Amino acid sequence: MDSAELSLLLTTEGLRLVDSLPEYSAKGAVQQVAALRKAGHSPELVAAALTQSRLRQKARAKFGGFADRLLYTQAGLEQATRLKVAALHAGRFRDAGVRRVADLGCGLGADALAIAALGIPVLAVERDEVTAALAAYNLAAFPDVEVVHADAESVSLEGVDAVYLDPARRTAGTGETSRLTRPDDYSPSVGFAFGLGERMPVGVKLGPGFDREQIPGSAEAQWVSVDGQLVEMGLWFGALARSGVRRSALVVREGGSAELTAAADSVDAEVRPLGEFVYEPDGSIIRARLIGALAERLDAGMLSAGIAYLTADSVVETPFASAFRVRERLPASETALKRALRERRIGTLEIKKRGVDVDPAALRTRLSLKGPESATLILTRVDGAHEALLVDRVG
Repeated sequence: MDSAELSLLLTTEGLRLVDSLPEYSAKGAVQQVAALRKAGHSPELVAAALTQSRLRQKARAKFGGFADRLLYTQAGLEQATRLKVAALHAGRFRDAGVRRVADLGCGLGADALAIAALGIPVLAVERDEVTAALAAYNLAAFPDVEVVHADAESVSLEGVDAVYLDPARRTAGTGETSRLTRPDDYSPSVGFAFGLGERMPVGVKLGPGFDREQIPGSAEAQWVSVDGQLVEMGLWFGALARSGVRRSALVVREGGSAELTAAADSVDAEVRPLGEFVYEPDGSIIRARLIGALAERLDAGMLSAGIAYLTADSVVETPFASAFRVRERLPASETALKRALRERRIGTLEIKKRGVDVDPAALRTRLSLKGPESATLILTRVDGAHEALLVDRVG
């Protein structure tokens, strides 16, 4: 989206058109364009409105019922915080007694929206002009939110007592962009964000794969997964960090959230023989290096050194891992495995792997599966040796 498209969109005609459009369908887009053009709308407005319709449909995964109240860019939506996670972020600022927050690099305004919804005034700063205008629209319902088009690293923080940053991790622009690989190239830069964290309460949202060696020792690091998908790592400084917590894994699902915390990385559990059950820890647990802490809760041991699978003789319900009951150990060689699966009439197979060099999709094709039965296959190492475990999900 460029400034010309934005000008068309932010008119009474443009906003009414976007809100009047039916559910987006790629198959029906050509006919819809023709109908809108016949109704007298310009080609530019039709294109901008249909783009919003498509992005609103995608945004429902992040914003639920609020998706149709907001406007988007492709790049902004890709980086926007999921609303349920943004609400948890906002809760930190409320619990710390913060009076005014600066959201530096606010993007489309998701985190600012959640903070403002708790009655906390927000200074929302965005460097990209189009994105800043859309943020102003998205946050217009909150009188205590000021949206500023400016560079986040140069804006005055007078009157602000806490900062939130979601540094842009993609190249500049509002359409198709590419991912930045060097933290120094983020906007605002990681160095700037960490510098602020040395002198005031600060929250920084980063990708879950951020180099752990660069995490400041004073920060609380929290990895977050939503519905099984690892989505972010948050670093919290000053009053926003919890006493005694330096590592956290937060699991957010439809029914609520659960968290495992520790003062530091946990030591992995001892390797033990394969039991009746295998656990696959959630991605947040793995990234936070809390597998050992989880193993203690489950009375489990490692399946193999350095492999993120746990095993136990009994099953414990936990939000932090998926549990599988072991049916049997199958031959690890592909030819023998194919024969064994055929004998068991398994036609639908979920393949999981850790510690082995195999492409599950390609292997599934080569196995030529046939039959009415279904199962899960775990390809991994058991006490260092390659194994194929035929398992069933528990629950």
